[in-house]
Amino acid sequence: MALIGRLFVILFGFLAACLVAGMIVVGAVLFPEFSDLGAGPVDPGTLNIIVGFGFIFISGFALLPAMIVVLITEAFYVRAALTYAVGGGIVGLACYLGLVPFDTSTFRFEGIVRRHLEIMTGAGIVAGVVYWMIAGRNAGAWREPPRPLTPPPPLPSHSRPQIDGPPSS
Repeated sequence: MALIGRLFVILFGFLAACLVAGMIVVGAVLFPEFSDLGAGPVDPGTLNIIVGFGFIFISGFALLPAMIVVLITEAFYVRAALTYAVGGGIVGLACYLGLVPFDTSTFRFEGIVRRHLEIMTGAGIVAGVVYWMIAGRNAGAWREPPRPLTPPPPLPSHSRPQIDGPPSS
């Protein structure tokens, strides 16, 4: 039963981390547009749609690498925040490099944009920390047996009710 509850916590943590990473990616990619004062105010409805697509994009590409990190940390009871930050950075890096063409003859990625690589890696680091705050702090806890309940301490002798026998006459 604890495993089923843990799976829901992992899923919620993953979705929250993807939402934060999607907001970071959208905000960082659109920042040059936001900084242009002549563009006017940004329509909130449009921004919500873009953030939604960013969330879907990040969660779709990050699912497999993130689940590998989650399996490793759950299996080995890894609960350090730095581990999740580094794992998130690696997942963000893997998501970006999965979109860049790879030339097999030279074993190089062609067309890497350094700014985009930094944005995805930074978003992965923040997403890893968000996941740690929600689910990573208790990694592997579902495998620990529950602590036995301790019996209450005995009552002091003067507070016990007196049990008298039948009245004597």
